[in-house]
Amino acid sequence: MMGDETLSRRLVAELLGSAGLLCAVVGSGIMAERLAGGQTAITLLANAIATGAALAALILMFAPISGAHFNPIVSLSSAMNGDIKWRHAVFYILVQVLGALLGVALANSMFDLPLFFASSKTRTGFGQWLGEVVASFGLVGLIIAVSRRHRTIAVALAVAAYITAAYWFTSSTSFANPAVTIARALTDTFTGIHPADVPAFIFAQVIGGISASLLFSWLVPRKS
Repeated sequence: MMGDETLSRRLVAELLGSAGLLCAVVGSGIMAERLAGGQTAITLLANAIATGAALAALILMFAPISGAHFNPIVSLSSAMNGDIKWRHAVFYILVQVLGALLGVALANSMFDLPLFFASSKTRTGFGQWLGEVVASFGLVGLIIAVSRRHRTIAVALAVAAYITAAYWFTSSTSFANPAVTIARALTDTFTGIHPADVPAFIFAQVIGGISASLLFSWLVPRKS
């Protein structure tokens, strides 16, 4: 468990990492959509690759400081497993959402769009909700399993590979992150989600994340 004296640094790292992640997700989605000439598959491929690459870089950059969560369900899992204190997890989640909003604002601004504008892209239905359960379950399970047996570089590469793949094998294109979901409701671009669809996505993500945390904490115990 990390010490109290480093909390301010950890929170700044989570803020910057979350902002960088959303900047990459939304910015690459805008750029890909503009360049792909209406080819949705090419847009999604470019968005997935850019997001995976950014995740690997951001995890390697910030993991030594904060653990590089950038995701409320990862922080929730860490608190459940005793890796961070519950009150620190609350602070983590708050700055992750704030950082995600900052990242969306930066991405929108870079492409001469309004700072925030609500998405009109509908993402709803049982299939997409199940996709979010699957995506979140896999992400949290992966992080627990790999981090307990390997070094940070392995976690960075594994998470990047998983998210890149999950863009394609899940029906929802793998948001798997409540902070990301909230922020993406504020960009009416390729990666957006209608604000009305956000609560169901977050509920599915929490269900998937908690389930994975309980299972993988038993399946992959810490080394003594």
